[in-house]
Amino acid sequence: MRGHRLFLHEEIMLLALRDEEGTVVGGTHYSFALGGAILAELLLQERVKVDDSRRKKLLTVKSAKPIGEPLLDECLEKVRSAKRRASLQTWVGRFAGIKQLRHRVALALCERGILRADEDTVLLIFKRKVYPEVDPKPERELIERLRQAVFTYTNELDAHTVVLAALANGSGILKLVFDKKKLKGRKKRLEQLTKGNVAGKATKEAIEAMQAAMVAAMVATTVAVTATH
Repeated sequence: MRGHRLFLHEEIMLLALRDEEGTVVGGTHYSFALGGAILAELLLQERVKVDDSRRKKLLTVKSAKPIGEPLLDECLEKVRSAKRRASLQTWVGRFAGIKQLRHRVALALCERGILRADEDTVLLIFKRKVYPEVDPKPERELIERLRQAVFTYTNELDAHTVVLAALANGSGILKLVFDKKKLKGRKKRLEQLTKGNVAGKATKEAIEAMQAAMVAAMVATTVAVTATH
């Protein structure tokens, strides 16, 4: 495991949660962002790779060596043990649909002492699990990394931060962190980041794979929901 540093899916969860209430802010595709973050993390950790020899890009295992983080290792095993290789969008959908995914990621942040597991009551009847922030330092550092990535023109960004910025932007989470008007003024910079133009080849591949998969997964879900109405 990577010492004290958070994994991509943990960072996405931290950004998506309201600090005091411990609930997820609406209006984002955070579940697909979590699925995309898991895929990107596995790519960056060089446990999986993209086979683009066919028209449809497929995910294949590069190394089955455990990372040491339960959720990532579980997802890696899912890819390894799959009877057939599947497309990137299929895997993002599968990862996003893991049972209790939000709670599992939030509880991992609780174990790190960043969040607290709690309960509140909705409409005086229904109880729900919430995860208020107890240690604001990791999120502050996270937001500062994103600020450097989005609001400066530095190219001295690590792959992890570039992918995070692309994920947060593509899922609508970035607008929860920074002022919408200010983000509009950084449109060209965001395009640079989301296209992976400020990082190496592997990072660019991870971003492209994640983005294509997230878009396809979200479209498929929208179609499915529309078809049931």
